Amino acid sequence: MFLSTILLALRSIRRNLMRSFLTILGIVIGVSAVITMVTLGNGATLAIQNQISGLGTNLLQVRPGQRMGPGGGAGGAAFKDTDADAIAQQIGGVLAVAPESRAAATVVAGGRNWATSIIGSTNAWLQTGNWTLRIGREFTDDELRAGAAVCVIGETVRRELYGTRDAVGEQLRVKAFSCEVVGVLASKGQGAFGNDQDDTVLVPLRTLQRRVTGNTRVNTLLVSMKDGSEPERVKASLTQLLRELRKLSDSDEDNFNVLDTKQLGETLSGTTKVLTTLLGAVAAVSLLVGGIGIMNIMLVSVTERTREIGLRLAIGALEREVLLQFLIEAVVLAALGGLIGIVLATAASLGLSVLMGVPYLFNPGVNLMSFVFSAGIGVVFGYFPARRAARMDPIDALRHE
Repeated sequence: MFLSTILLALRSIRRNLMRSFLTILGIVIGVSAVITMVTLGNGATLAIQNQISGLGTNLLQVRPGQRMGPGGGAGGAAFKDTDADAIAQQIGGVLAVAPESRAAATVVAGGRNWATSIIGSTNAWLQTGNWTLRIGREFTDDELRAGAAVCVIGETVRRELYGTRDAVGEQLRVKAFSCEVVGVLASKGQGAFGNDQDDTVLVPLRTLQRRVTGNTRVNTLLVSMKDGSEPERVKASLTQLLRELRKLSDSDEDNFNVLDTKQLGETLSGTTKVLTTLLGAVAAVSLLVGGIGIMNIMLVSVTERTREIGLRLAIGALEREVLLQFLIEAVVLAALGGLIGIVLATAASLGLSVLMGVPYLFNPGVNLMSFVFSAGIGVVFGYFPARRAARMDPIDALRHE
């Protein structure tokens, strides 16, 4: 009986293919929109997490000033390179500490020039930032102490200035001095804030101070924590030590700020998840619109097939059989719309993830939930027309023109 009811419902759908397709269009759009939004949102969240982790493992960034952002460094004296040594020696749970200073400059090689960022630091900078050398070597201790004219360049600088050459052993002119390229960094790509991480030139800190900036300021201290260390304890110890080094009294506020990149990543990921949920909820509204469309068409179908319903009831069909027939018809329409929506969402998510540069993450839970929800809409919005058909009086139905 149940199988024959399904066959009757399918036969009715097949008789009006165009109307059936237009009926499920709202469900198709709703399901595909929800799945696409959630999939792209999850991919964007993962991309942000990967980019934040690319800044460094368990990394603390310490900068002068009471807050981050424009004007945040006002009132905060710059650090000294000896501050990095003190942190490495006196605070437990620290893996590496790198002093960092930056300057913008145009570099020249072989008749080509490129505007980039010059970073002065030590070999610990590579460790704190999860950098690896694709080719070449790190700085030697003698080069770091003497402020030698050597540099390590990023992949973007290598490509723009040297083309297909490896560049190791070549000369690179930075402002008024030339340095030897001793290494090329492995590519990292785009950063968490849209910057090109490979567009950089690394030189020894003393080289930058003497030949580029002309001062001994250290703008940032990069502190990488060991795996398993307690971030809050390390941050508290770091704050206390810096207050002592900067001779701040108990009544003085900190004239530096500490940024935990892990917390930053969690904050950005949380924001992305909230936006994904919001967009998914907005897209889900179209599912309700699709359900109303199904109810409308089913009511029309009941009106058109009044004599057929009356004939079935007159020859002995039970009310529950008529109810089940129209209910199954509505559910099949909604479920079919859900399946088509899943296929379209998969294709759209794959294409948009490539265009947006985010990873594609197939989420079986969201796909299954969307399908079940679409079928549930068929039950909810198909019940009223089905009940109306089942409660018809056979005599009045047979008289219907």
